Amino acid sequence: RPLSDEQSASCGDTLSDHVSLEIGAGDAWSFMRPGISRQTLRRLRRGYWGIEAQLDLHGLTRDEARVELVHFLDASVRHGFRCIRIIHGKGHSSRDGEPVLKARVGGWLSQRAEVLAFCQARPEDGGGGAVLVLLKVT
Repeated sequence: RPLSDEQSASCGDTLSDHVSLEIGAGDAWSFMRPGISRQTLRRLRRGYWGIEAQLDLHGLTRDEARVELVHFLDASVRHGFRCIRIIHGKGHSSRDGEPVLKARVGGWLSQRAEVLAFCQARPEDGGGGAVLVLLKVT
């Protein structure tokens, strides 16, 4: 279950690896907080908001990626970014050829209160190897 704002702020980089999101084939993989409209998700998927920052997690271990993601999200929120891209890779270099970080990144993002929605990037933005994230602007 997602952490509250207080829990999230106090636990720093203690995002759980045990939150899993089903990853469907194709562009279906996405997440929306309750109260976020389907239109908002469609806009994110279509590139309505420009990508203001990106994080490339290629080649990092799961633990390294989690720490980097937390720092990147914190910095993105501080800068007031609305839309960011996280490149997790397609898993071609992993032992079993499966994208290890993709599911982890989705689970981690869903635990952060400032993440309103995310979806697989368009092909020109990284496709199945990247995710576009819509952040709450405070």
